[in-house]
Amino acid sequence: MTNIDPTASSCEGPGPAPGLPLRPLGTGRAARRSRAALPPMPLGKRLFDIMLSFLLLAILWPVLLLTALVLLLAEGRPVFYLGERMCSPDRSFRQIKFRTMRVGADAVGGVTGGDKAASISPLHQLLRRTRADELPQLINVLKGEMSLVGPRPPMRSYVEAFPEIYTPVLQSRPGVTGLATLRFHQHEERLLASCRTHRETEAVYRRRCIPRKARLDLIYQQRRSLWLDLALVAETATKPFWRVHHRNQFPMPQQVVTAKVASGLPAGMAAPQPAPVPISPHPAE
Repeated sequence: MTNIDPTASSCEGPGPAPGLPLRPLGTGRAARRSRAALPPMPLGKRLFDIMLSFLLLAILWPVLLLTALVLLLAEGRPVFYLGERMCSPDRSFRQIKFRTMRVGADAVGGVTGGDKAASISPLHQLLRRTRADELPQLINVLKGEMSLVGPRPPMRSYVEAFPEIYTPVLQSRPGVTGLATLRFHQHEERLLASCRTHRETEAVYRRRCIPRKARLDLIYQQRRSLWLDLALVAETATKPFWRVHHRNQFPMPQQVVTAKVASGLPAGMAAPQPAPVPISPHPAE
């Protein structure tokens, strides 16, 4: 396994691997060739993704329609944000999300920290806090570009900067949710909320977030099963209520507790929290 040191002080990584073609998934014959190079997925996991995604779309389509209409009336076009993300070390795709930032605010690239807080409206904040902005990714799941559970799909710049980290992590199909998302996300948003410039946000994310999330992603990869996927999906369904109730009041499945212990955290504790800082919406992962 790749040795990942979350305490490393440098926020810089090696350059892109030489001769590694990076191209987006398209349509038709070229798309079929690209998908053939996607990370392998067990048949049971793929069937689980398809059936549950269809079920969720059948149940949640009124929510999707209403959210799109409210965004259109309140914020204008575009309603959706299509961001390039990596589904393998050498394949990209367009991740579909509801737009939760003013148009052009993401021109500088990178994740969302305190430096971009002014570009996020109260409606955008609501969508981010409830994770409703992630619902359109069910389409990515049905297309086979993502799974319901797995590592969050990284941006191209991070995969190029840290190939020694993302090459093993992206052996799993990227997911809408995952162990790292549930265990580290709140700590990550606190770290990034205090950043006031793009340079500071990038330094903190590269040095303090990427290695720790990768460690959790690799734990998931080793322990992956349909039961663990179901447990993580069920826990994700409670996520919008974490800001109303204390998250530790929710009982955690034993498999998730075991994974947390293996990551170095006590079974009954969440990730260590820094001193309180103003909370900004969660970063665009």
